[in-house]
Amino acid sequence: MMEKKYISPILEEIRKKDFQKDLKLAHDFALSYVKQVDEMRVYPDEEAIKNLRVFDEELSMEPESTNEVLKKLHQYGAPATVAQTGGRYFGFVNGGIMPSALCTKWITDVWDQNPALFVISPITSKIEEVCERWIKDLLGLPENTVAGFVSGSSTATLCGLVAGRNYILNNMGYDVVNKGLFNAPQIKVVVGEGAHSTVYKALSIIGLGKDRVTKIPYDNQGRIMVDKLPKLDDKTLLIIQAGNVNSGAFDDFNNICKKANEAGAWVHVDGAFGLWAAACPEMGDLTRGIDLADSWSVDGHKTLNAPYDNGIILCKHRDILVNAMHMTGSYIIYNENRDGMLYTTEMSRRARAVDLWATLKGLGKRGVGQLVWELHKKAKYFANLLIEDGLEILNDVVFNQVLVHYHSDNKTEELVKEIQKSGVCWLGGSKWLGKSVMRISVCSYKTSYNDIEKSAEEILRIAKNLKRD
Repeated sequence: MMEKKYISPILEEIRKKDFQKDLKLAHDFALSYVKQVDEMRVYPDEEAIKNLRVFDEELSMEPESTNEVLKKLHQYGAPATVAQTGGRYFGFVNGGIMPSALCTKWITDVWDQNPALFVISPITSKIEEVCERWIKDLLGLPENTVAGFVSGSSTATLCGLVAGRNYILNNMGYDVVNKGLFNAPQIKVVVGEGAHSTVYKALSIIGLGKDRVTKIPYDNQGRIMVDKLPKLDDKTLLIIQAGNVNSGAFDDFNNICKKANEAGAWVHVDGAFGLWAAACPEMGDLTRGIDLADSWSVDGHKTLNAPYDNGIILCKHRDILVNAMHMTGSYIIYNENRDGMLYTTEMSRRARAVDLWATLKGLGKRGVGQLVWELHKKAKYFANLLIEDGLEILNDVVFNQVLVHYHSDNKTEELVKEIQKSGVCWLGGSKWLGKSVMRISVCSYKTSYNDIEKSAEEILRIAKNLKRD
């Protein structure tokens, strides 16, 4: 007996509705936000945050119209956003978003493609292939390097360290893919004392832990002290850094990688925001020797100003990365063209490489280099404006990071809090060489010299008021 057909009344109503008017409303709200973002408070005021209580509601039994959904987001959501796409946000190394990528994202959201396999989405497979080639060229990486497009540099780091772990264990005659870490031989993990917390998170996730890591001392800029490197061998997983998260400093890749290569160690470069310096001719000294590493992790949304959800794992050993990442299934249809899931932890994912492609297209090769150089020059300009009235710059501004100390730890922390409340600009606090610091990250293409001057003026004004207190 044939099964009786069931049609959901709710879904039938949704299917019948022409939602072009809703798309137009979304477009209008988006344009309104873009027009005001440069003048709005960088951090929302207390009223906007209190108004978020309107979202504390039970899920309704029946569907709500898309029109009402959009209006609620625009009325209450937009005022409670942080104006990261404006020019005066200097926190957390969060870049802006290039117009070419923002506009492209609207189109690809309508496409809603899954780049796992070529047969699922030929267009995104092709664009991933092109991006891989462009990035290798921009960063001067070996021709045999492959790229996986993941959610962020945290995931990219995870992928690189898994590949390195598996490679080392395999060379020791142990098949970790099939046997797991049960009774696996021990490997040595070596990191700089200034390694980012995501490195330790990745090590923990992949079963290498934190307590047995060998830490190399760093100098007063956060660079690994090469003469303090422990003895390296072919059982060593070495993690170095392109852009210290506080100071922006770069490790000595050339000398460190040469030593590691001679010993047969695997080298991973954590280049979340700093790896893009390799695309800037004026900053060649910072990244000399990065091509000697085995894997690299980098974010598109930081220095490059691609949208969020744009991490990249790069590895010069295709088979090792694929062996660590791939999965099997009778339903999976591999192709002679690129199958993106081979290089990532994910199968189903959004077509994030299209955003990256659009960003690179919108800048061009020279534009990427000039973006990196301009962010650096503006960071130096910002630092120079603040060297007065007790404000002290604690780092050499070699990239886009500025560390500021004001009289004492308490005064510095108080200064950061008052700046955050002002709404004129936003920046964060951190600890550096035992001191509390104000951490300024110049990351957005939208940041103008006027934005920097306005922000510096506010910082100095608040500092003088604190001095009088």
